[in-house]
Amino acid sequence: MKNLKERLDEILLDESVLLADGFEEAFIGIARQFGNAFAVYDRKKCIDILAKEMTEDEAEEYFQFNVEGAYVGDSTPAFLETLP
Repeated sequence: MKNLKERLDEILLDESVLLADGFEEAFIGIARQFGNAFAVYDRKKCIDILAKEMTEDEAEEYFQFNVEGAYVGDSTPAFLETLP
């Protein structure tokens, strides 16, 4: 079975996206804006993944500073917060 990166390479052809390491279970899909493609993740699921190794508060703080707050160029992943 192909991993996420291999499947995306088939779909995106000449485009490339940056993936957030360790958050494969939270991956939702690809979005495009102004000619750029970027990965989209479920924010809550990302926090849940981190909370397996730390408290919920620590996971939220770590995520905000080290993941959500990290700009790595035009293909920086986005983190979707769904409404109830």
